[in-house]
This record gives sequence, structure tokens and C-alpha cells, in this order.
Amino acid sequence: MKTNFKNFLNDLDTIIARDPATSSRLEAFLCSSGYHAILSYRLAHRLWLKNWKLSARVISQFARFLTGVEIHPGAKIGQNFFIDHGMGTVIGETAIIGDNVTMYHGVTLGGTTPYNSQNGKRHPTIEDNVVIGAGAQILGPVTVGKNAKIGANATVVKNVAAHTTVIGVAAHKVDVHKSPSFTPYGINGKYSDPYDTVIKNLQKQIDELKNKISNLS
Repeated sequence: MKTNFKNFLNDLDTIIARDPATSSRLEAFLCSSGYHAILSYRLAHRLWLKNWKLSARVISQFARFLTGVEIHPGAKIGQNFFIDHGMGTVIGETAIIGDNVTMYHGVTLGGTTPYNSQNGKRHPTIEDNVVIGAGAQILGPVTVGKNAKIGANATVVKNVAAHTTVIGVAAHKVDVHKSPSFTPYGINGKYSDPYDTVIKNLQKQIDELKNKISNLS
């Protein structure tokens, strides 16, 4: 997790690879709030490791003001981390994030208690290649295993096994083979659109009323 110039270029290339709306390093550097947040974090984290903690916190809070993304400088984040959009994202002090993780806006890696007996670990551990959908809340010193997917607005308070997809509140496992249309935004082909169901019921009631009126005439 050492910070150097190559890390900065890797972060830019990660954005280009995963964001179809971004086509160049220059565009990513100038326009990606997620990149600005990660760049600020890497600088703040380096200061944190040197025990310049106040300076690190000042940088992280300034980055929060500019980007809407709050990453505590004590968090540990691996390579090729990508935050899409970013606004409202919060990553706590003892969070650990592996390599090649993708996170959408509004995600919280939060703590549930001021202190935990697990060596002071209060925040989640996210292993390699995890995708976390928009608005998901992952709380406490839980572990999300490699290649797992967390659906949009899911609330995770228990460990998630590797190669598993979870959705809902509280988050539960789904069979991705039966729901191939799952995306990081939580859309799942297994479930019908609730608004479509309401509209169909209203149409059915209207048809029934029409039939009753026609029978009265």
C-alpha cells in the first residue's frame, strides 16, 4: 500500500477501465471526484503512517468538503480502488479494502460500537475484487470475501462469503444463476417491478367497473 507516482497512474487507469464516461487520464484527473478523494486519501494516509495525524485529518476533511467523500486517513486501501460518482461515501478509520474493489456512491463502511474486542477493529474488511452497489451499508468488523457483490441499499452486518451476491435489509444471499440480470445497482430479474404490479391491478379494477357499467345500461 505504499504511495508513489505509479499508484496515482494506476488509479487513473482504473477509472478509465471501469467508467465508460471517462476516456483519458486527463479527463479522469480533472473531472472524477472519486479520483480526487482517493488521491487525497493516499497523501493523508502517508502522513498518518508518519504519525502526522492532525495534518492527515485536515487533508481528509478538506477532501470531504471538495468531493463529498469521507475517507479516514487511518483506513487501509489497496490498489486499483474505484469510487464511481462518490457523493455520500464514508469509509471509517479501521476499514481495510483490498485490491480491485469497486464502490458506488452513498456507500458506508461504518462502525457499530466505539470499541471492539477484535484488536480495536470497528469497521469492515473488504477483500479483493468486491463490488459494492450504491447506498449499501456495511457495518461493524465484518468481512466481505473475495469476488462478492453487495446489492444497492443492502445492509450488511454479518460476514459475506467469497463469490456470493447479497441484497436487501438485512442482506441475504441470492442465487445469481437464477437472476442473471443482477447489477451493482441492485436490479434483479427474479423480482417484478412493484409499480408495474400496482398499475396492472388498477387497470384490472377499471376493466371490471366498465363491465359493471355496461351491464347496467
